Amino acid sequence: MAKNDRRIKVTLECEVCKQRNYITMKNRNNDRERIEMKKYCRFDRVHTLHKETR
Repeated sequence: MAKNDRRIKVTLECEVCKQRNYITMKNRNNDRERIEMKKYCRFDRVHTLHKETR
């Protein structure tokens, strides 16, 4: 397995407005489930829960 195959790009979607605001990296081996983060949504102007999309 190559070095870059372990880390993949994921898109984070706001749970309130459903906008896809962030792109981040995650380690496929360590984080099997979809990640959830509280991030700032510029459309709602408040910190909201963002979940990984496929």
